[in-house]
Order: sequence, then C-alpha cells, then structure tokens
Amino acid sequence: MTVMLWSLQKARPLWITNLQEDETEEMEGPQSPGQLLNPALAHCISVASCGNIFSCGAEDGKVRIFRVMGVKCEQELGFKGHTLGVSQVCFLPESYLLLTGGNDGKIMLWDANSEVEKKQKSPTKRTHRKKPKRGTCTKQGGNTDASVTDEEEHGNILPKLNIEHGEKVNWLLGTKIKGHQNILVADQTSCISVYPLNEF
Repeated sequence: MTVMLWSLQKARPLWITNLQEDETEEMEGPQSPGQLLNPALAHCISVASCGNIFSCGAEDGKVRIFRVMGVKCEQELGFKGHTLGVSQVCFLPESYLLLTGGNDGKIMLWDANSEVEKKQKSPTKRTHRKKPKRGTCTKQGGNTDASVTDEEEHGNILPKLNIEHGEKVNWLLGTKIKGHQNILVADQTSCISVYPLNEF
C-alpha cells in the first residue's frame, strides 16, 4: 500500500507514501460493499510525458495523481470512478489525458489537465466542473458499446469516456493506428480489443 520515489544512484527510496492514509476521510462518504474489503494496494503506475506527474491505480477503486518535486512527491488529485480495483492507468502521450481500466470491466478516460495545471499555479483555488461531451464508440469485433458518461461526479473531475468492456482489464495502452488515436485493451480472453478515440 505504499508508493516510493527511488534514487537509483543511492539504491534507496527518497520518498514514501502510504495510500491507506487517505482512507479515513473516505470512510465518511458512501462506498460500495466491495470497497470496504479492498485495501489501497497499488496496482499500476503511469508517468506523464512531462516526467514529473504520475498516477497510481489502487485496489480501493481510487486513482491518485502525484507531482514529483525534487526529492519528494505531493498528491495533486484523488478520485474514484471504478466500483472495484483500478488495475491499469496510462497517460496518453503529450497530455494529461489518463486512461484507467478496472476489475469492474470498465475503461475510463479522464482529463486531469485543468486540475494539474490549476494546482501548479494556485494550490488553493478550485474551478467549476465542466460537463463531458457526448459521443459513442464501439468495440471492434464485438458488441460492447462505449458511451461518454452522464454528469456523475468523481472527485474533482468527470470521466470524459466510460467504456463497458465487460472483462477485467489486465493491460491498456493509448496509441495511434493509421493516424487515429485508439485504446488497446488486453483482458482475460485471448483477444486484444481496440476502441477508437475519435474526439481526443
């Protein structure tokens, strides 16, 4: 349940955080029954292309975004969107668009850009939330539909896209194929699913 920033030259951690420390504030809010049994085990980390922002997906269903500041890190943002553990997180290249995949079979796209930049300029200010765009995409070779989410709040940001994949997500990647942005997803089957990201 810890995330560490290591010095490879000295072969020791420079900074350590316990993901369970923010559990006490969440106990006051509503949780799904599965969340009470799932500790904040870190499943996956993704570093943004800027090199000093990273995200962590955890078993408690929460995504945390940190900023590296010298030899320590500060949590910039934390939000929930998955009803079960977040098995995968992946920043899209050259952006703060974050893909998350969960044990609940969902894939979500989050735009953390405004929150990350806002915290960098003024850590105490908060801006109002934007409504997500509407759109759809389909799974190639399957019948799973994906749609942009309704106005449901998940911490400080809203998911821009919510895909009902149906299987536990074991791996995901945002990549360009023939000039178009796509999400590649591996699950417990022997197939790789491809979802187009037309709007992003």
